[in-house]
Amino acid sequence: MNPISALYVPGDRPDRFDKAAASGADLVILDLEDAVADRAKGEALDNIVSWLASPPQVALQVRVNPGAAHEIRAIRATGAHCGLRIPKVDDARKLDAIAYLADGLPLTALIESARGLEVAASIAAHPAVHEIALGEADLASDVGSVDASVRDHMRMRLLIAARSAGLDAPMLSAYPAIQDLDGLRTDTERGRALGLRGRVAVHPKQIPVIKEVFAPSDEERAWARAVIKALKQGGVATLPDGQMVDPAMLGRARSLLRP
Repeated sequence: MNPISALYVPGDRPDRFDKAAASGADLVILDLEDAVADRAKGEALDNIVSWLASPPQVALQVRVNPGAAHEIRAIRATGAHCGLRIPKVDDARKLDAIAYLADGLPLTALIESARGLEVAASIAAHPAVHEIALGEADLASDVGSVDASVRDHMRMRLLIAARSAGLDAPMLSAYPAIQDLDGLRTDTERGRALGLRGRVAVHPKQIPVIKEVFAPSDEERAWARAVIKALKQGGVATLPDGQMVDPAMLGRARSLLRP
């Protein structure tokens, strides 16, 4: 199942690890980077390595620090099946050494600069990259704008890069205003309308909103079933409501019915 909700947890807060796993998020991201002060990064890595020795049954990723090869080695040595989130990727060639260290662990490449966005297609095409994601706060700082049209442009650029490489649509970045659930809903609905898949969260209270926005409606599921049924024989068909459908619509129909 492709996750539609993910939850960041600071690595220096081990008291939150089990709570995050039980939060209902489809993916838990243990963070060693921005959420952890420099003085606490060593302790955070120890916490994560210890917890990964017997992790719960939940999809896991660890966001490492740029250039921190020792973090990747330590995570890999646990034997846990988890992904690695690689921050500030701006050159596909730099991923070769990271992929060697990861030794098969799937990589999520975070695009957080204008340079990274310009070469996002080549990053997405790297064989070790299973997913790309947008670091919207860093990218907004780099380009000097938080305007909604600029944000939409960045999201669309990343979406096209992912799909052109055969990857799933990216998830939306975290919405930092934890108490503003209405704002979260509005922005998440906008992201879904643009074609993005799911969203990462920084607090468990954001998870239900994200899941609700990205859950297919009854009408969408009914449409998907009708399309698949109508196109069993191939070619072009007409639904009972008069809508013409063709095989180009099968991909969306199947994704709406995916568990």
